[in-house]
Amino acid sequence: MSEDEFFRFCQMNDTLSFERDSEGNIIFMSPAGSFSDNFNFEISLVFGSWLRENKIPGKAFGPSAGFTLPNRAVRSPDVAWVSREKWDALSRDEQERFAPLCPDFVIEVRSKSDSLIYLQNKMQEYLANGCRLAWLIDRYGEKVYVYEPERAIVEYSSLDIQLSGEPLFPGFVLNLAEIEK
Repeated sequence: MSEDEFFRFCQMNDTLSFERDSEGNIIFMSPAGSFSDNFNFEISLVFGSWLRENKIPGKAFGPSAGFTLPNRAVRSPDVAWVSREKWDALSRDEQERFAPLCPDFVIEVRSKSDSLIYLQNKMQEYLANGCRLAWLIDRYGEKVYVYEPERAIVEYSSLDIQLSGEPLFPGFVLNLAEIEK
């Protein structure tokens, strides 16, 4: 499907969630379980509040926003942030659709139905398409993976940690120990 056809397909099936890989394959996304979604919401609240309090220019997004990456995949991370500069470079029409860019920051939270390998591959895809910082939080394996361009993946074997937003978000710390898991 073309970009327009895929967008229309998603709009016509708005009660379902889809992603599309770089090969054009459509991926049906199952809804997150209530506990997983609440965990994601709590993370979004902390991040969004920090952005607002610190007047960080840019746009934050939840899991229903789609982004067309440079490799043509359409992805919907659980949490995303795009710099003001990148966002303002888009036309209003591009902003209303699956924005043709890769977010600067993404968080993926593993739901019970998610394959860890699938999510790890998505994180690599985000980096390959221009993401500057990405966190994969695996509640079920009790691990966190931090991805940054040209750096080794950092793996934490606990969810009782503090994740630093440095260097992208100086001063931002997500204390996972404070969020019910």
